[in-house]
Amino acid sequence: MKTTGIHHVAIICSDYDRSKKFYVEVLGFPIIQEIFRAERNSYKLDLKVAENTQIELFSFPNPPQRFSSPEACGLRHLAFKVDDVEQTVFYLKSKGLKVEDIRIDEITGKKFTFFQDPDNLPLEIYEN
Repeated sequence: MKTTGIHHVAIICSDYDRSKKFYVEVLGFPIIQEIFRAERNSYKLDLKVAENTQIELFSFPNPPQRFSSPEACGLRHLAFKVDDVEQTVFYLKSKGLKVEDIRIDEITGKKFTFFQDPDNLPLEIYEN
């Protein structure tokens, strides 16, 4: 298999309006398109993260809860590349988000930290 990158990451949220506001207004991802799928009673919101990377935000009636253990099988976290971790932490905190202390990756020497989306999905910011 030869890949050229990750096209998208799909996220199912528990409260569509709350998550849409978080990803669009707080994190600042532009909307590519928003579709309501009446047969599923579900929204699909495509968000631009970078030139060739998207988040697909889905709503479904009564989705099962995500296991809260960070070491459970499945997606562990979603990481975003940023140029300045400290500046990004300041911005996130100004929006009322709780952000963990900045750490240094012992292998790469890069700065990183974590915060959570409205459904407690772990999100990471990682220094370019």
